[in-house]
Amino acid sequence: MKKRKTVGGWTPLSVLGLCLVILFAVVCAAPFLYMFLMSFTQSKTPALRLADIDFTDFSNYIQVFTRNGFFRATLNSCVVVIGSCVLNCVISSMAAYGFEKKNFPGKEALFQIYLLTLMIPGQVTMIPVFIMMDQMHLLNTYTSLIITIVNAFGVFLIRQFMKGVPDELLESAQIDGCPEYRIFIQIVIPLIKPVLVSLVIFTFVNSWNSFLWPLIATTSSEMYTLTVSLSLLKLLDVSNFGLIMAGASISFLVPFVLYLFLQRQFVEGIALSGIKG
Repeated sequence: MKKRKTVGGWTPLSVLGLCLVILFAVVCAAPFLYMFLMSFTQSKTPALRLADIDFTDFSNYIQVFTRNGFFRATLNSCVVVIGSCVLNCVISSMAAYGFEKKNFPGKEALFQIYLLTLMIPGQVTMIPVFIMMDQMHLLNTYTSLIITIVNAFGVFLIRQFMKGVPDELLESAQIDGCPEYRIFIQIVIPLIKPVLVSLVIFTFVNSWNSFLWPLIATTSSEMYTLTVSLSLLKLLDVSNFGLIMAGASISFLVPFVLYLFLQRQFVEGIALSGIKG
């Protein structure tokens, strides 16, 4: 058998793989690096010149928060995101607990029908949802922006993870006289914490980056979210690309920092959900 030639433990194939990974990382990071560097310029063109970069000039970041309601839009996005994460985790975990740990007629058929809703594009249901929100007088409210984030994906994700929760543990708690709500809160919730973190990240990014529904559901500038306000910033000030990139950098930074802090729990939740499914 021929042995592969190695140099310092590296084979030609591993070196090629490393080069491809580095190239892929550079390609993925290039737009974000361009956005960050451009935010420190006062450029009137989209072309980035190193001579225009001034890391001591924070005027774009200061200006973006002091005009066009961008600060209020950021607060609106924070409220919507927090409400969406809490509501989605509560509803999805309760539904997943019912589908996985309770027996009732037609359970699997109902779950399959519920999953089929994931195949329907959001654009198809947007007009009916808008009409319903209008009839209930919920347009231009946080409620209309929050409740629409709940879908079948969270239920499916948590149910797959919940398959690993031993039925014997829940039965022992029931024999000891533990009420159903305490079983769910004190036993089930701590055991599914990794997948809840994953769902929080998914919901956070989904809600934070949502644009079309907030654009339709909010007609008052006081209720604009960050993505809508950023789109208006592009329309109102096309002469300063640095200002636009400063707004885009702020919009990108929040979910990026969240992922950095929760990446281990996120990967663990996704991996265990797949294994236990």
